[in-house]
Amino acid sequence: EVQLVESGGALVQAGGSLRLACVASGYSERPNCVGWFRQAPGKGREGVATIDSDGNNRYADSVKPRFTISRDNAANTLYLEMNNLKPDDTAMYYCAATPIYYSPDLCPFTSSRYDWRGQGTQVTVS
Repeated sequence: EVQLVESGGALVQAGGSLRLACVASGYSERPNCVGWFRQAPGKGREGVATIDSDGNNRYADSVKPRFTISRDNAANTLYLEMNNLKPDDTAMYYCAATPIYYSPDLCPFTSSRYDWRGQGTQVTVS
């Protein structure tokens, strides 16, 4: 059974930084597309950043250039470095993964196209 476990969420002041991590386990084959999504109260889930197995990344306009996505395949861990946080960044952040290879397209920003999703970690910016 594939499991994704997020960590690193916290309450932070505007202008601060956080680093989210997502540890994966139970894979029989390393996923190609992995990404971060977020959902604020009363809003739909939106894509934040994705990265494929070739290292190609994609960001939502609202987080450029403040956020950086990276993956450590040896540690089965996905990261999201978030700088200069704003109150609008307040949301539950989820990681997601899929073995599907979309190249030459970038990984999708639609969370339903991912096979596995974590339970989320809360980020609150005051």
